Amino acid sequence: MTAATLLAIFVVLFSLFVVAGITALKFWDAQRKKQVVDMLHTASGETVVTISNLLKEFDPESQRGFKQFLTTLHFSRHLQEQIQQAGLNWPVSRLLAIMVALGGAGLFIGVTFPFLLDAAVTAIAMAAVLAWSPYLVVRHKRKKRLAALEEQFPEALDFMSRSMRAGHAFSISLEMLGEEMVDPLGQEFRALFNEQNLGAQLDTALRNFAVRVPLLDVRFFTSSVLLQKQTGGNLSEILTRLAYVIRERFRLKNQVKAASAHGRLTATVLTVLPVITMLLLLVIAPGYLEGMASDPDGKWLIFGAIAGQIIGSVWIRKIINIKV
Repeated sequence: MTAATLLAIFVVLFSLFVVAGITALKFWDAQRKKQVVDMLHTASGETVVTISNLLKEFDPESQRGFKQFLTTLHFSRHLQEQIQQAGLNWPVSRLLAIMVALGGAGLFIGVTFPFLLDAAVTAIAMAAVLAWSPYLVVRHKRKKRLAALEEQFPEALDFMSRSMRAGHAFSISLEMLGEEMVDPLGQEFRALFNEQNLGAQLDTALRNFAVRVPLLDVRFFTSSVLLQKQTGGNLSEILTRLAYVIRERFRLKNQVKAASAHGRLTATVLTVLPVITMLLLLVIAPGYLEGMASDPDGKWLIFGAIAGQIIGSVWIRKIINIKV
């Protein structure tokens, strides 16, 4: 087995385990959050609120075939939320079609070039990596967009507070904020104002806004506005204090990030060092690892080493990932 083949085996297995680990962690985190929300609803005795959106009304009767089947799947709703929060205008059917097409291409590549244990393992690994890559791209775009929204949000709250101090109503402040604020936050506030302007109740429009922008700061904002609507108070002062709290949380987050820099550097070094060592060995002594790669037990040892490396890397990152 040549050095290029061994390198390809390592890269594919490494990518496969990273994808599997991230997917499993996301699934467990989502399940844990769902359990906490269900317990809170049960403890408070609240009923589930159905959120309606006047801006986007989908008629199930107008959908046929594959699209109608997708609307019945929970995973389809999850993908729709991910696409919307990423700021993309793709239908779910397009994303799933791309994933299926890339998965088929991965099967073909794996059967044609069986560079892993055998053709079946190679085909499954390549199909899994290529099929999940579009979903990971959407998740990456969603993460970047939510980070930009979170960074813009304190400025938006200050703008709204100043506008209300100047005598403008809350709805007028929303309209001005949507026109003046740059995207992506300006786009979301324009959608919020348009939905309310079309006749939706304020609480419904704010809940839809919180669904489109799933940030803790947005939930604080919607709760503050709805609470002020019910009990009264100075909303401009509330928004000013909320903007201050958000900025202080950003400052604390940066301090935690600086304090955990050593741990993140250690995790990076421990992850990259085995890869660099293997590449150097392939360059300096090409035949050094060929015996292990050609031996049946050696292949499983390589597989176990890659798995242990990925588990250790994920575990270290979970330790140093401090939520603020």
